[in-house]
Amino acid sequence: MNKAEVLKEIIEQRRSIFPKDYNETEISQEILDEILNSGTFAPNHKRTKPWRFKIFKGEEKAKLALEMQEIYKSTQAPQVFLEKKYNDIGFKINKADAVVSIVVNFSGMVPEWEEIAAVSMAVQNMYLSCTANGVGCYWSSPKIVDHLKDSLTIEENQKCLGLFYMGNVD
Repeated sequence: MNKAEVLKEIIEQRRSIFPKDYNETEISQEILDEILNSGTFAPNHKRTKPWRFKIFKGEEKAKLALEMQEIYKSTQAPQVFLEKKYNDIGFKINKADAVVSIVVNFSGMVPEWEEIAAVSMAVQNMYLSCTANGVGCYWSSPKIVDHLKDSLTIEENQKCLGLFYMGNVD
């Protein structure tokens, strides 16, 4: 297969694969590094490199799950709180082998939409790298990520755009 055919196949196979379908095997550090590095090749106006990724694994990931559950619980009125949703938040994070926070850093040098577009292209590169490596992944942007400002040490000129879940699949 030539490069164009390989690329076409990877693009056509790219899918969101959810944590319920991940198996228990660990993604190698080499592949994780490759996935995150692929994001850094996204086009970005004036070379602002507006993406800020933080990877959560192991104990840090478990703490993220508890924090997200607590945020959900504390931001919902008792009459709309759903125990199933609360449990699902923890399940998804804990079932993933790695979770990456997706943060945009607004440089002030270009319009904000361009920085968001650049981060989105970085995530698409990560999606394609996951597909090429047989890693399941998906980008989730629940409203509660707005409350992760402190734990992600998000600065005034930054915004969390969601979480990128990854796990091996059979």
